[in-house]
Amino acid sequence: MNLLGSIKSFIKVVEAGSIAGGARTLGLSAAAVSQNIARLEAHLEVRLLSRTTRSMALTPSGTLYYEKVKHIERDLEQAHLAVTTPDCEPKGRLCIASSSAFGRHVLAPLIPGFSARYPQLSIELVTNDRRVNHAQEGVDVSIRIKPQLDDGLLARRIARVPFICCASPDYLAQAGWPGAPEQLKEHRCLVFRYPVDGRFLRWGFVRDGLRFDAEFADVLISDDIDVLTQMAVNHGGIARLAEFVARPYIERGQLVALFEYSQPSQAYAQTEPMDIYLCVADRFAMTPKVRVFMDYLQACLGSAWPAGERE
Repeated sequence: MNLLGSIKSFIKVVEAGSIAGGARTLGLSAAAVSQNIARLEAHLEVRLLSRTTRSMALTPSGTLYYEKVKHIERDLEQAHLAVTTPDCEPKGRLCIASSSAFGRHVLAPLIPGFSARYPQLSIELVTNDRRVNHAQEGVDVSIRIKPQLDDGLLARRIARVPFICCASPDYLAQAGWPGAPEQLKEHRCLVFRYPVDGRFLRWGFVRDGLRFDAEFADVLISDDIDVLTQMAVNHGGIARLAEFVARPYIERGQLVALFEYSQPSQAYAQTEPMDIYLCVADRFAMTPKVRVFMDYLQACLGSAWPAGERE
């Protein structure tokens, strides 16, 4: 009996939620994975999974066993690297998940340089705006903003990105310039809706140390930041965009930044920045390949968007 192979089959089935899902992850047939688990149960003389034709669930013994063995595969990989690669050169697959906008505008330009520095890594970048499951989807590290954080993950803030409220010159010529965030309710605002739960991304501001949210009246809505950007460029209204999205359009004159200076009748209000977090499943997931990626990302982002004090 291949005990480690059977344990690996058990772990992947639990993480995937089904024997078929675990088999796909392992590249094996469902029958082979089912046999591996049956052999493991016979070896332990205990039932780990309660299986029917339509469902599967961990038994109490299975839950206890999973908690004890779920890190075995990762520990073995780290032990292998420690003795076969004395200089700890990272190797293997590194799967990075990110929000669509941050992945497209920030990570994609940076990853080729990271890949050139660590050629033994096989890198996959997954971009979407939902909460990915690290275990079920094989994700090593995810980049998230605060509303996307999961209590089950370990998160470290790595950057604080400014937001910019902006609109096209033509829109402002027609609708007028808002002098303060309170005047946004007199304009059409282009608002991002989170695909996961349908909430709007709030437009936060800070004035005299106090935080407040802007109020909206007339809005256009999308679940894609780049769609909202194109609406703004084409005179659709005022958008609140991360600096890495807005800056190129501002430099080309297609968008104009708002609220950069105080108005005589209104105290200055600063746009609330966006905190960027690097997340791993747990402390065991901070492998050498994840650590070098985190160090690389902090070095690339730190000068422009320092993270401030660690949370």
